[in-house]
Amino acid sequence: MAHFAQISDGIVTQVIVINNSDCGDTFPASESIGQGFIESLGLEGEWLQTSYNHTFRRKYAGIGSTYDATVDEFVSPAPHPSWSLDSDNDWQPPTPMPLAGMWSWDEPTLSWVEIPE
Repeated sequence: MAHFAQISDGIVTQVIVINNSDCGDTFPASESIGQGFIESLGLEGEWLQTSYNHTFRRKYAGIGSTYDATVDEFVSPAPHPSWSLDSDNDWQPPTPMPLAGMWSWDEPTLSWVEIPE
């Protein structure tokens, strides 16, 4: 099965699944074939193939994800409002998580809270 994400203003608005037989087997050639198939269904807009196994475009495109055309990859929504993207498109907290123990991010206090074992 192949997965395609509809992109509108850089945001993923929906993800559909089509048979490999409707787009070929291997990315990137499968993308243009799949886009043609999607168009034949009457679905409009920009459609980009995404990988459920993260083998291309870095992450699976979920609804609400963004598409970074500069590096041709999908970026997940921020896990918390205070987190920011680093140069690798990974979300980073304002304070690094402690190395030892289990921790949970507390957005109201902008700090890590240890989870008792």
